[in-house]
Amino acid sequence: MAAAIRAATPADVGAIYALIVELAEFEKLTHLLTVTQAGLHDALFGARALTEALVAEDAGSIVGYALFFHNFSTFVGRRGLYLEDLYVQPSQRGSGLGTAILQRLAALAVERECGRFEWTVLDWNQMAIDFYQKMGATVLPDWRVVRMTGAALDALATSAPRKTR
Repeated sequence: MAAAIRAATPADVGAIYALIVELAEFEKLTHLLTVTQAGLHDALFGARALTEALVAEDAGSIVGYALFFHNFSTFVGRRGLYLEDLYVQPSQRGSGLGTAILQRLAALAVERECGRFEWTVLDWNQMAIDFYQKMGATVLPDWRVVRMTGAALDALATSAPRKTR
């Protein structure tokens, strides 16, 4: 593995954005892609940023990234580290870079005293599932991601009772 892993800087936003587009293409989810470079910059480096990223750089080019944030487990009573995206360009796969990024994130979770390090994986991505399980991760069989977006989110929000004083 020749790539260096480091914390993302504002100068990396364009490269991370391009890799997000690649990830969406790989996952066949470009129809859901609405992120902009400005929005990504704000999420990572804006006044209310709660998201962080690591990048993998090889010969001056960003070839992978991990985007993560903290969540909280009421059962454990501690915050966790949640990995939103891990993407390594196809030319770098098999080099140990994905493992190195996950190792760095695990070390960060331990350093920050997180009770968990979690992420999701698409059920059709058996190569990724096998990779994660080989590292010691457990793919939880009885948990499902629940998501609300767009019109459904707007409808639920507008049905909320108004605050009264």
